[in-house]
Amino acid sequence: MAAKADFLDDKNHLPSSTLPLTATSSKTKPHPSAKSRILFRFCHVIFVVGFLYSIRTWYFNRPNGDITSESWLMDVFARPDRGILTGKRAEHVFLKVPDEASALKASRIYAGLPHMAGSDQDLVTAKIVLDHFLGSFGIEPPSEAPIFPAGSDESRSATLDIPSTSKPRAWIDTYYPVLNTPLERSLEIVDEDGNVIWTADLEEDGDCLDEDACQARTVVPAFHGLSKAGNVTGELFYANYCTPEDYDAVESSGIKIQGNIALCRYGGPFRGLKVKGGQDRGAAGVLIYSDVRDDGSVTVKNGYQAYPAGPARNPTSVQRGSVQYLSLYPGDPTTPGYPSYENSPRTEGANIPKIPSLPISWANALKLGEALGKNGTVKVRLVNDVDTKITPIWNTMAVIPGHIKSEVVVLGNHRDAWVLGAADPSSGTATIHEVIRGFAELHKRGWKPLRTILLASWDAEEYGLVGSTEWGEDFASWIKEHVITYINLDSSVSGSRFSAGASPSMAHMLRQVGLDIPHPTDGNRTLWDAKKDKGKLIGPVDPGVLSMAEAQDLMDAEIGLGVQPLGSGSDYTVFLQRIGIGSAQAGFGSTLQDPVYHYHSIYDSQRFQELYADPGFYRHVAVSKFIGLVTLRFADSIILPYNTTFYSLELSNYVEKVANVAAELKFSVDLSPLREAVTKLYKASLKLDEEKEEAEEQLIKIIKRWEHKHRRHHHYKHHHGHGHHENDRPGGRCGGSRWRQMSRFVKGVFGVADKHAHIKSESESMSMSLDPQPKDHHSDHSERHPAHPDHHPVHLHHHHHHWHPQRPLSERPRVPRKLIKAVKRVQAVNKKLSGFESGFISEEGILDRTWYKHLGVAPGKWLGYGATTLPGLTEAITIEKNLTLAAHETERLTTLITKLAKAIKVED
Repeated sequence: MAAKADFLDDKNHLPSSTLPLTATSSKTKPHPSAKSRILFRFCHVIFVVGFLYSIRTWYFNRPNGDITSESWLMDVFARPDRGILTGKRAEHVFLKVPDEASALKASRIYAGLPHMAGSDQDLVTAKIVLDHFLGSFGIEPPSEAPIFPAGSDESRSATLDIPSTSKPRAWIDTYYPVLNTPLERSLEIVDEDGNVIWTADLEEDGDCLDEDACQARTVVPAFHGLSKAGNVTGELFYANYCTPEDYDAVESSGIKIQGNIALCRYGGPFRGLKVKGGQDRGAAGVLIYSDVRDDGSVTVKNGYQAYPAGPARNPTSVQRGSVQYLSLYPGDPTTPGYPSYENSPRTEGANIPKIPSLPISWANALKLGEALGKNGTVKVRLVNDVDTKITPIWNTMAVIPGHIKSEVVVLGNHRDAWVLGAADPSSGTATIHEVIRGFAELHKRGWKPLRTILLASWDAEEYGLVGSTEWGEDFASWIKEHVITYINLDSSVSGSRFSAGASPSMAHMLRQVGLDIPHPTDGNRTLWDAKKDKGKLIGPVDPGVLSMAEAQDLMDAEIGLGVQPLGSGSDYTVFLQRIGIGSAQAGFGSTLQDPVYHYHSIYDSQRFQELYADPGFYRHVAVSKFIGLVTLRFADSIILPYNTTFYSLELSNYVEKVANVAAELKFSVDLSPLREAVTKLYKASLKLDEEKEEAEEQLIKIIKRWEHKHRRHHHYKHHHGHGHHENDRPGGRCGGSRWRQMSRFVKGVFGVADKHAHIKSESESMSMSLDPQPKDHHSDHSERHPAHPDHHPVHLHHHHHHWHPQRPLSERPRVPRKLIKAVKRVQAVNKKLSGFESGFISEEGILDRTWYKHLGVAPGKWLGYGATTLPGLTEAITIEKNLTLAAHETERLTTLITKLAKAIKVED
């Protein structure tokens, strides 16, 4: 491992394979001393170990790897006297670091103060994350905090220069989205003359048995983020979950929606879509409440005390949250598709409501329901006043440079909370806190990831995935070129059941990691077994709720390997749905038998976490280990752990699902061309699987043969007294120039080059590039300052690092042609794997919501959170009911998948 090495990420020029392997000298040097021979042998071992660093990681982490068949790798890397920390040894060190006491302490820090996006406390937490990273990696804090306005030279360079970063560093990007905060709000029952009959207390009770909740009672009043200001009066009508079908049922019953106010129950579609459904039908306003029926068995009716005295719902608790139309587009409503700089041009925002709404408690909903049941009709007045303005938010970013600096693994979770957010998101933040500690410990022991790791603490996720979306829109081209996967955390712990969602190509790897980690509370099971866990609080459950839960469990069981497709609702959205980066997330959630999780309430508190959600914080630590290992295996595996064949099989299931839905609706659409395209993709992927295995075996075989030959060569020279070049003798600096030159070549092959080196062939015109499609080293300049008013290009200097061999051609080390070919073969495989997800991206996007460009999966148009597979085609049948559109979407998918099959095809 060379601490000062820099990766030639765009143009790797290799010396010709005709160069001689050894150097010669006209002078005969004296036979080396015993001390020099020992030093030479030591340097030989260090060089070989460094050379094989990546191979070992790749080999032992590959699926179904048989480590016994290559015991020499075990001998080289598994011995405790080896200094290189890689693969299983690195994982072993990492897994010892996440600690319950440390995670608990971190949780108390982050959940100890309200930190809504854009608030002063939010900036405090951004700086805490920054300081934690700097301190963990032993980085001297700068004299001035590295907080950069988005779009500034400093902010853009901080990301665009990641491929040339040599040391860990961190900074904060400030974006400027339009957000809102609550002002005056009220809810009243009024008579026909407008006289007030009853006034609701919109705030939670703040029972001081939970001290943090007591203190935070009125810090963030109950409101809906990005809600419309308004004062409306109308007849109240109940619409259950306020799905499109629920609204249809209301209209069918003869109840007038136009000009009236909907009472909706949380659950089902994203809350913003409940508001949109009412708005589209002419409703004047919407109220949304938390219904105890959805709490499962843990209710006061079943004998459980209300929180904080017991595990049941506090009847005054309120679920805050954004009412953005998430399935239309996420992020700053006023800058769709481009970043929200302070001086960005603004639109009015097409993905936010035009009618007011309020979240209310179960206690208030009961009062409204009683009045409605008693009188048949109830008139209510809803007042929602909000302060809407451009508001700064802060993304904290940190980089751990790898050997291959142009390939980046991104690990992120959001930091902002509606109030205290002990589960959402501070359980995730505490989890990442432990992951950083683990990576820092590895770093202290000399570890450097094969690929760069970028850590992100996103802001304003609660308003609509704002921080991640703005960064993704800011650096879309850079992400597409450099990011090979995105790993997300939101709430890592709120209950007893573990779950994972991901791109299908990541499912096998996630399952394997889950099987490799022990269950947090049962030593006889694995973390993956926790997917079947549920709470222990029993009692009768509402039949409708139970039926929905059982249906969801059945759907989960039918999903391949138990890894759900990703819809939206968290920060992976811009990476997966818009740019086409393979993404994953995981964590523990609550079941119908768990203590009631008070989502987005003041009672999402530290006390609830310690008493009910995760006593002992064992689940927090388990998720830290899981997320850390997933990150390590993507960062350190030579062959990326993507499984495109499983993805192809899942696509086939998606097509059959559409066919079944079409048949049920008696909708005739010819899916045969699409089936044929998926079959071609599957066959191409099987060939790619073979190529992955053969490329791996070939490279290991060549390295093993090269290493054996080199040892024999050195043994012969040592025992026959052959002379050494003055820089090649063992007494030189680790073999001197010959060793340095061969080392530099090997590093260059794997994307690591000495910054003082320049690799060339015998002539400029004969130079070779490992990149099958070389890119302009300055391609990122186009992203320095995107087209934008008041933006002027700033040209930053980049230094190309090349290797100028100073010795005559006859003395340069010969580069084995087979090695060059094997490495290029591996790189070609990885290019196909990392680009697979982007093969589903259509610039045309999805009908009526073109921000979403992934034709394989997207948030359902009327779901928001939930995923709809093959969304364009599925919704053409189920929502639009348009045969012509369905045929068009089938053709689009067929063309895209056919093209993808060609892209991953392995040439014979």
